[in-house]
Amino acid sequence: MLLTISTEHYPATDLGYLLHKHPDKVQSFLLNTAKAHVFYPESSPHKCTACMLLEIDSIEMVRSLQIPGKTMMLNHYVNDRPYVASSFTSTAIAKVFSSALNGNCKERPELPAIKMPLEAKISVLPIKGGEQMIHRLFEPLGYRFESTQLPLDEQFPLWGMSHYYSLTLRHTLRLQELLTHLYVLLPVFDDEKHYWVDKNEIDKLLAKGQGWLDSHPEKTLIARRYLKNIKGYARLALEKLRDASEDETALEKEEETSESRQKKTSLHRQRLDAVLEQLKSFKVRSVADLGCGEGKLLKMLLKENQFQKILGMDVSFAALQKAKENLYIDQMPPRQRERIDLIQGALTYRDKRLDGYEAVAMVEVIEHLDLDRLQALERVLFEFTQPRLIILTTPNIEYNRKYVFLKEGKFRHDDHRFEWTRSEFEQWTQKICEQYSYEVKIYPIGELDAEVGAASQMAVFKKEL
Repeated sequence: MLLTISTEHYPATDLGYLLHKHPDKVQSFLLNTAKAHVFYPESSPHKCTACMLLEIDSIEMVRSLQIPGKTMMLNHYVNDRPYVASSFTSTAIAKVFSSALNGNCKERPELPAIKMPLEAKISVLPIKGGEQMIHRLFEPLGYRFESTQLPLDEQFPLWGMSHYYSLTLRHTLRLQELLTHLYVLLPVFDDEKHYWVDKNEIDKLLAKGQGWLDSHPEKTLIARRYLKNIKGYARLALEKLRDASEDETALEKEEETSESRQKKTSLHRQRLDAVLEQLKSFKVRSVADLGCGEGKLLKMLLKENQFQKILGMDVSFAALQKAKENLYIDQMPPRQRERIDLIQGALTYRDKRLDGYEAVAMVEVIEHLDLDRLQALERVLFEFTQPRLIILTTPNIEYNRKYVFLKEGKFRHDDHRFEWTRSEFEQWTQKICEQYSYEVKIYPIGELDAEVGAASQMAVFKKEL
């Protein structure tokens, strides 16, 4: 994990005094399960850049864990912690830049009070909540930022985008302020801590949040995530920040907002429930989930004895590996294991492994295809595979105006190649039925709006054999 801090304040070499690290040296610091290295790729009166490179020992990191069984051990050793900014980074900031974090500079005591133009770059930041979360957390603090969402693998663009971002922050402020913001907010983006959270964390949050957290519009979210979503700790932290009754109201509002977000987030669950209901009503016994992702629908299918033959297919090898972990396939009893298979494949090429399945499900998949490749999918699905039941869902673009943070003309996901109106979706389904002798019914999914309809739309194609 790499964090860089730069300034063009004159003389820029003041940054070395503030960080208490000499620009001509490479210094290393031992942490509990990591080693931090500090070095300066550039240092002149006009520009100075300090880098902190954090090396995490994955093996040492899990030695103290209570690992439940040998089959789960690899899951603990293989993770993203060595490569991303997280609570490990906050711990490193506190130890390596302790003087600057506390606003001290022994040799130049006047420097900590000086506001200077600072630029911080975080090479890889995991964000639960997407780019919106950057706006929500850093904009109220006055930062300008640039972010780039990173692909799962640059060599395999079809695998899609990850939840990791590279982030550049710019602001004119005291170095101590920048470091306290990073210290508190990096674990908030990640929504995870690598160590046990107790009441002492409340005092850490209040100390590092002094002067800015109490006025931050997302203070409740910050408190909850920083304290690992322990509501009692969050409530106590908010009570100490402001009047207890106001904080109680804020917490209740945040809970309501969280519930509202949960409803929006769970729109995907509503899609899965709607698809499952249709599959059950048609009494099919074999189902292929195309574009299965991390296996959420597959998990639901496995719980129903009706489905005796289940296939999950995805173009992303990483997604299939995640599905395998989520379904605990390696630990399944033999009879259960016989019911399911996972395969890698593209939806735009004929694949005989799909033959013989009574039903196909495609949940929010077709919009990830280029329109000029959609016809290839149509032939694979409706001409060659020809299951008697095909269920697919796709976004309703008319509903996008209901999303506050979605700019006009933007799709809901960077990887979407198109999104259809209700009329366009209906025209496409009718064309399919005329061309391939299917019947179709269309259903809305999600809360209905009188003007723009529901967030998603589902087509259920049926073929009389």
